[in-house]
Amino acid sequence: MGQFILIPILFFAVVIIISSFFVVKQQTSAIIERFGKFQSIRHSGLQLKIPIVDKVAGKLSLKIQQLDVIIETKTLDDVFVRLKVSVQYKVIRDKVYDAFYKLDYPHDQITSYVFDVVRAEVPKMRLDDVFVKKDDIALAVKAELNDAMSDYGFDIIKTLVTDIDPDAQVKAAMNRINASEREKTAAQYEGDAARILIVEKAKAEAESKRLQGQGIADQRREIARGLEESVDVLNRVGINSQEASALIVVTQHYDTLQSIGQETNSNLILLPNSPQAGSQMLNDMVASFTASNQIGEAMKASKNKKKNDE
Repeated sequence: MGQFILIPILFFAVVIIISSFFVVKQQTSAIIERFGKFQSIRHSGLQLKIPIVDKVAGKLSLKIQQLDVIIETKTLDDVFVRLKVSVQYKVIRDKVYDAFYKLDYPHDQITSYVFDVVRAEVPKMRLDDVFVKKDDIALAVKAELNDAMSDYGFDIIKTLVTDIDPDAQVKAAMNRINASEREKTAAQYEGDAARILIVEKAKAEAESKRLQGQGIADQRREIARGLEESVDVLNRVGINSQEASALIVVTQHYDTLQSIGQETNSNLILLPNSPQAGSQMLNDMVASFTASNQIGEAMKASKNKKKNDE
């Protein structure tokens, strides 16, 4: 009978001894209470407590944690925008007591301060400034949280404005504005390029005309020098200047006709350069047509006579 009583006692003793030990993980602090009153704070490792009398009231992580807060507010130019603020914080090792007992819901406390700061800062800025000065907003949030949360045992490591999301219509309008500005810039560049092309083309044409005129002048100068030399040669053989000039003109005339005749597909027609010569040419054409008709009639009559003789 005594053995049956001893076994439960031994089992109970083993359970008591085992429950006297507990393990606290790395970067964690455990809160020990005795009969509901704070007793001590235990850190990582194997720890000992009085069974039944002491209990682990809770554990706090000493690692850096992150809380993401979404806030919707209005800017100075009456645009509603949603901001995502990420708060990185941790429990101060020496203030675990304050972090555990002073605040029941630290996340709610941090969220309230973030809302308060953001809704005080953003309405002072235009939408474009919110994008440019998001670091200023983050610094303002961090400064306010550090002042408020350090008394509760929390250290604010970093605050970041990770997202700025205006209304969809506002984003579409901003994209249209940006596209219009880029098209305007592109049109200006295209206009500048076209103007440069026109100026350069005009410069090239002017240079071409100048060189062409210089070439024509050089050509005429050489022609004049050649004519002068030709006249001198003809003078040496007893031909006077007037006869030499006439000879040269005739020679150039036939050279021109020869040059024209070498072109097989030429449509050039040579006409007289005076009204009297034109009238004479017309009379010659009429006479030639008349003569042609007479010759044709004579040939026809000759053929008919030959047939009759046959």
